[in-house]
Amino acid sequence: MELQEKIEVPIFTNVDKEVFLRDIYPQRSPVVLRGINLGPCLEKWTANYLCEKGGNKEVKIHVSTVPKMDFLHKNFAYKTLPFREFVKRASEKIHSEFFLCEDESYYLRSLGEDVRKEPADLSKQFPDLAADFHLPEFFAPDQFFSSVFRISSCGLQLWTHYDVMDNLLAQVSGTKRVVLYSPQDALHLYLSGDKSEVLDIDSPDLKQFPEFVKAKRFECVLEPGDLLFIPALWFHNTLALQFGVGVNVFWRHLLADSYDKKDPYGNKDPVAATRALQALERVLHTLDELPADYRDFYGRRMIQRIQKRTYCNNQSRTIRQQDSDSTPLCSETSKPG
Repeated sequence: MELQEKIEVPIFTNVDKEVFLRDIYPQRSPVVLRGINLGPCLEKWTANYLCEKGGNKEVKIHVSTVPKMDFLHKNFAYKTLPFREFVKRASEKIHSEFFLCEDESYYLRSLGEDVRKEPADLSKQFPDLAADFHLPEFFAPDQFFSSVFRISSCGLQLWTHYDVMDNLLAQVSGTKRVVLYSPQDALHLYLSGDKSEVLDIDSPDLKQFPEFVKAKRFECVLEPGDLLFIPALWFHNTLALQFGVGVNVFWRHLLADSYDKKDPYGNKDPVAATRALQALERVLHTLDELPADYRDFYGRRMIQRIQKRTYCNNQSRTIRQQDSDSTPLCSETSKPG
């Protein structure tokens, strides 16, 4: 029996900006875009070429003795290597030189020059490589936030989390499985901040996480040249099926003032959401002044108020979205001209 309901992420081919903005973007659901020109990176970005162009620039990386990296419990170490040495190690399965063990896993998430102030930008950190990469202009230039270089060892799996900005994940080399969960399934994912506590999504401990089976699992395998559109707040978990290289591009789709200006990673909750969560903590502390049965009663009343103010609006939007879904989109069997 299936652990969870599994839904294949739809694939669309030869999509241009007009089709993306008109037919795909408003749906607020993940989509794989195939057949889009990403530039000469698809042919050029071999391990040897990356080593040559990246040179001895030092990069901060994640190193783990196990392939499932867990940010909540930090089962990895931060290390620094010259870029060429990092690529060499990440592209091999057994290492003659290593930090922790000879089959350790490596992961790079590129950073800005000043990691506390600057978002990652491929054109600034790796200008020679950036010249090979062409991203479709699916958003306005002033919405651009960051372009993150991602390189993973074969078998490396990253924790389930959400981002607060829309993004495109471009798979340049290797293949990668991506599992996604809707924001509407947040209550089933056992969140700690922006991350899920369920580390093993394929064989979860259902005694510890019984609600997890209720979350709908969206899944795709990215091939070289694929773009995955991940709308903001969609949870995602990635598994490198091969040594892989990709570029993740984030853009601001809310008003600029909605975002925390001191957030170089682009993963802090919007300013209004942060204020609301802080207010909730104060409210919960206030409820602690009451006996347990009163806390239970007024807690349930608060949940009801939240449902009326947010869930109902969300349900209406879902109905509108389902109505619009009856309009056919351009899939692999119906390609836009």
